[in-house]
Amino acid sequence: MPRTAIIIVAGGGGTRMGGTIPKQFRMLGAQPVLAHTINRFHEALPEAQLIVVLPEAHMRFWENLKARFEVARHTIVKGGAERFHSVKQGLAAVAFDAELVGVQDAVRPLGSVEMIRQLAAEAAEWGSAIPVIEAVDSYRTIEGDASHILDRHALRIVQTPQLFRRALIDRAYEAAYTPSFTDDASVVEALGEPVHLAAGERSNLKLTTPEDFVIAEALLAATDA
Repeated sequence: MPRTAIIIVAGGGGTRMGGTIPKQFRMLGAQPVLAHTINRFHEALPEAQLIVVLPEAHMRFWENLKARFEVARHTIVKGGAERFHSVKQGLAAVAFDAELVGVQDAVRPLGSVEMIRQLAAEAAEWGSAIPVIEAVDSYRTIEGDASHILDRHALRIVQTPQLFRRALIDRAYEAAYTPSFTDDASVVEALGEPVHLAAGERSNLKLTTPEDFVIAEALLAATDA
Protein backbone atom coordinates (compact mmCIF):
# COMPACT_ATOMS: atom_id res chain seq x y z
CA MET A 1 0.00 0.00 0.00
CA PRO A 2 1.41 3.45 -0.89
CA ARG A 3 2.28 5.79 1.97
CA THR A 4 -1.01 7.47 2.89
CA ALA A 5 -2.12 10.57 4.79
CA ILE A 6 -5.68 11.07 6.00
CA ILE A 7 -7.02 14.57 6.66
CA ILE A 8 -9.97 14.47 9.07
CA VAL A 9 -11.96 17.68 8.80
CA ALA A 10 -13.65 18.57 12.08
CA GLY A 11 -14.69 22.15 11.57
CA GLY A 12 -18.47 21.98 11.93
CA GLY A 13 -20.33 23.86 14.64
CA GLY A 14 -23.23 21.40 14.68
CA THR A 15 -26.02 23.98 14.44
CA ARG A 16 -28.57 21.44 13.18
CA MET A 17 -27.80 19.20 16.15
CA GLY A 18 -28.66 21.74 18.81
CA GLY A 19 -26.87 22.12 22.13
CA THR A 20 -23.56 23.79 22.86
CA ILE A 21 -21.05 21.01 22.09
CA PRO A 22 -20.11 20.54 18.41
CA LYS A 23 -21.22 17.14 17.16
CA GLN A 24 -17.68 15.87 16.51
CA PHE A 25 -17.06 16.04 20.28
CA ARG A 26 -20.33 14.44 21.39
CA MET A 27 -20.28 10.98 22.87
CA LEU A 28 -21.11 8.00 20.69
CA GLY A 29 -21.08 4.92 22.84
CA ALA A 30 -18.01 5.11 25.07
CA GLN A 31 -16.02 7.66 23.02
CA PRO A 32 -16.42 11.04 21.33
CA VAL A 33 -17.36 10.87 17.65
CA LEU A 34 -13.97 12.26 16.59
CA ALA A 35 -12.14 9.59 18.59
CA HIS A 36 -14.15 6.87 16.82
CA THR A 37 -13.21 8.34 13.43
CA ILE A 38 -9.51 8.66 14.23
CA ASN A 39 -9.30 5.16 15.67
CA ARG A 40 -11.18 3.59 12.76
CA PHE A 41 -8.65 4.99 10.28
CA HIS A 42 -5.75 3.90 12.44
CA GLU A 43 -7.21 0.39 12.50
CA ALA A 44 -7.70 0.34 8.73
CA LEU A 45 -4.40 1.98 7.77
CA PRO A 46 -2.03 1.63 10.75
CA GLU A 47 0.89 3.32 8.98
CA ALA A 48 -1.10 6.30 7.71
CA GLN A 49 -0.40 9.83 8.87
CA LEU A 50 -3.55 11.17 10.57
CA ILE A 51 -4.18 14.92 10.48
CA VAL A 52 -7.16 16.45 12.31
CA VAL A 53 -8.21 19.93 11.20
CA LEU A 54 -10.05 21.93 13.86
CA PRO A 55 -11.17 25.53 14.32
CA GLU A 56 -8.68 27.37 16.47
CA ALA A 57 -11.36 27.84 19.14
CA HIS A 58 -11.75 24.05 19.49
CA MET A 59 -8.11 23.00 19.52
CA ARG A 60 -7.53 23.33 23.27
CA PHE A 61 -10.92 21.72 23.97
CA TRP A 62 -9.99 18.64 21.92
CA GLU A 63 -6.54 18.40 23.51
CA ASN A 64 -8.19 18.22 26.93
CA LEU A 65 -11.00 15.90 25.84
CA LYS A 66 -8.85 13.34 24.02
CA ALA A 67 -6.63 12.93 27.08
CA ARG A 68 -9.52 11.05 28.73
CA PHE A 69 -9.70 8.38 26.01
CA GLU A 70 -7.47 6.06 24.02
CA VAL A 71 -7.06 7.89 20.73
CA ALA A 72 -4.56 6.99 18.01
CA ARG A 73 -1.69 9.39 17.42
CA HIS A 74 -2.59 12.33 15.20
CA THR A 75 -1.49 15.85 14.30
CA ILE A 76 -3.81 18.79 15.00
CA VAL A 77 -3.95 21.63 12.46
CA LYS A 78 -5.87 24.90 12.59
CA GLY A 79 -8.66 25.09 10.02
CA GLY A 80 -9.90 27.87 7.76
CA ALA A 81 -13.06 29.80 6.99
CA GLU A 82 -14.61 27.12 4.72
CA ARG A 83 -14.10 23.39 4.39
CA PHE A 84 -11.99 24.07 1.29
CA HIS A 85 -9.58 26.19 3.31
CA SER A 86 -9.46 23.62 6.11
CA VAL A 87 -8.50 20.86 3.68
CA LYS A 88 -5.86 23.13 2.21
CA GLN A 89 -4.43 23.68 5.69
CA GLY A 90 -4.40 19.92 6.20
CA LEU A 91 -2.59 19.38 2.90
CA ALA A 92 0.19 21.69 4.06
CA ALA A 93 0.82 19.29 6.96
CA VAL A 94 1.00 16.11 4.86
CA ALA A 95 4.35 14.32 5.09
CA PHE A 96 6.64 14.80 2.08
CA ASP A 97 6.69 11.07 1.26
CA ALA A 98 2.91 10.52 1.18
CA GLU A 99 1.67 9.19 -2.16
CA LEU A 100 -2.06 9.06 -1.39
CA VAL A 101 -4.15 11.61 0.50
CA GLY A 102 -7.63 10.98 1.83
CA VAL A 103 -10.11 13.50 3.20
CA GLN A 104 -12.67 12.40 5.75
CA ASP A 105 -15.58 14.09 7.53
CA ALA A 106 -14.97 13.84 11.27
CA VAL A 107 -18.65 13.04 11.79
CA ARG A 108 -18.62 9.87 9.66
CA PRO A 109 -17.30 7.50 12.34
CA LEU A 110 -18.81 4.20 11.16
CA GLY A 111 -17.26 3.44 7.78
CA SER A 112 -15.85 -0.06 7.89
CA VAL A 113 -12.18 -0.97 7.91
CA GLU A 114 -12.78 -3.03 4.76
CA MET A 115 -14.30 -0.07 2.90
CA ILE A 116 -11.43 2.24 3.85
CA ARG A 117 -8.82 -0.27 2.71
CA GLN A 118 -10.66 -0.90 -0.55
CA LEU A 119 -10.90 2.83 -1.27
CA ALA A 120 -7.17 3.21 -0.71
CA ALA A 121 -6.45 0.31 -3.06
CA GLU A 122 -8.71 1.72 -5.78
CA ALA A 123 -7.24 5.22 -5.40
CA ALA A 124 -3.77 3.74 -5.84
CA GLU A 125 -4.95 2.04 -9.04
CA TRP A 126 -7.17 4.76 -10.54
CA GLY A 127 -5.74 7.95 -9.08
CA SER A 128 -8.88 8.68 -7.10
CA ALA A 129 -11.67 6.86 -5.30
CA ILE A 130 -14.82 8.33 -3.77
CA PRO A 131 -17.45 6.18 -2.04
CA VAL A 132 -21.02 6.39 -3.34
CA ILE A 133 -24.28 4.57 -2.70
CA GLU A 134 -27.43 4.32 -4.81
CA ALA A 135 -30.31 6.67 -4.10
CA VAL A 136 -33.41 4.91 -2.80
CA ASP A 137 -35.74 7.88 -2.24
CA SER A 138 -37.49 9.90 -4.92
CA TYR A 139 -36.00 13.31 -5.73
CA ARG A 140 -37.45 16.42 -7.33
CA THR A 141 -35.76 19.55 -8.65
CA ILE A 142 -37.43 22.90 -7.92
CA GLU A 143 -37.80 25.46 -10.70
CA GLY A 144 -39.69 28.53 -9.51
CA ASP A 145 -43.18 27.39 -8.46
CA ALA A 146 -42.87 24.09 -10.31
CA SER A 147 -41.00 20.87 -9.59
CA HIS A 148 -39.84 17.95 -11.70
CA ILE A 149 -38.99 14.38 -10.81
CA LEU A 150 -35.40 13.24 -11.23
CA ASP A 151 -34.38 9.77 -12.34
CA ARG A 152 -32.98 8.35 -9.12
CA HIS A 153 -31.27 5.55 -11.04
CA ALA A 154 -28.92 8.20 -12.44
CA LEU A 155 -28.14 9.62 -8.97
CA ARG A 156 -25.56 8.60 -6.40
CA ILE A 157 -25.14 9.75 -2.80
CA VAL A 158 -21.54 10.77 -2.19
CA GLN A 159 -19.68 9.99 1.04
CA THR A 160 -16.19 10.26 2.47
CA PRO A 161 -13.35 9.33 2.74
CA GLN A 162 -12.34 10.54 -0.69
CA LEU A 163 -8.82 9.48 -1.66
CA PHE A 164 -6.53 10.83 -4.35
CA ARG A 165 -2.98 10.58 -5.55
CA ARG A 166 -1.02 13.25 -3.72
CA ALA A 167 0.05 15.14 -6.84
CA LEU A 168 -3.54 15.34 -8.07
CA ILE A 169 -5.13 16.72 -4.92
CA ASP A 170 -2.24 19.12 -4.33
CA ARG A 171 -2.70 20.53 -7.84
CA ALA A 172 -6.46 20.74 -7.40
CA TYR A 173 -6.22 22.76 -4.21
CA GLU A 174 -4.11 25.41 -5.91
CA ALA A 175 -7.42 26.74 -7.27
CA ALA A 176 -9.21 29.74 -5.82
CA TYR A 177 -12.21 28.83 -3.66
CA THR A 178 -15.71 28.88 -5.14
CA PRO A 179 -19.00 27.84 -3.46
CA SER A 180 -19.37 25.07 -6.07
CA PHE A 181 -16.62 23.15 -4.25
CA THR A 182 -18.88 21.00 -2.07
CA ASP A 183 -16.39 18.18 -1.60
CA ASP A 184 -12.90 17.18 -2.69
CA ALA A 185 -14.10 15.40 -5.81
CA SER A 186 -15.64 18.65 -7.06
CA VAL A 187 -12.31 20.43 -6.56
CA VAL A 188 -10.47 17.73 -8.53
CA GLU A 189 -13.10 17.71 -11.29
CA ALA A 190 -12.63 21.47 -11.72
CA LEU A 191 -9.22 20.56 -13.18
CA GLY A 192 -10.99 18.52 -15.85
CA GLU A 193 -9.92 15.29 -14.17
CA PRO A 194 -12.40 12.40 -13.77
CA VAL A 195 -13.02 10.78 -10.39
CA HIS A 196 -13.41 7.06 -9.83
CA LEU A 197 -16.63 5.98 -8.09
CA ALA A 198 -16.24 3.18 -5.55
CA ALA A 199 -18.63 1.33 -3.28
CA GLY A 200 -19.72 3.19 -0.16
CA GLU A 201 -21.80 1.87 2.73
CA ARG A 202 -25.24 2.79 4.03
CA SER A 203 -23.87 2.54 7.56
CA ASN A 204 -21.29 5.23 6.70
CA LEU A 205 -23.58 7.92 8.12
CA LYS A 206 -22.78 11.60 8.39
CA LEU A 207 -24.02 12.55 11.86
CA THR A 208 -26.02 15.72 11.32
CA THR A 209 -29.23 15.49 13.35
CA PRO A 210 -30.21 13.97 16.71
CA GLU A 211 -31.94 11.15 14.82
CA ASP A 212 -28.63 10.26 13.17
CA PHE A 213 -27.10 9.67 16.60
CA VAL A 214 -29.91 7.29 17.51
CA ILE A 215 -29.22 5.26 14.36
CA ALA A 216 -25.46 5.38 14.90
CA GLU A 217 -25.79 4.14 18.48
CA ALA A 218 -27.85 1.18 17.23
CA LEU A 219 -25.33 0.40 14.47
CA LEU A 220 -22.44 0.62 16.91
CA ALA A 221 -24.19 -1.68 19.37
CA ALA A 222 -24.91 -4.19 16.60
CA THR A 223 -21.25 -4.12 15.50
CA ASP A 224 -20.01 -4.67 19.04
CA ALA A 225 -22.51 -7.44 19.76
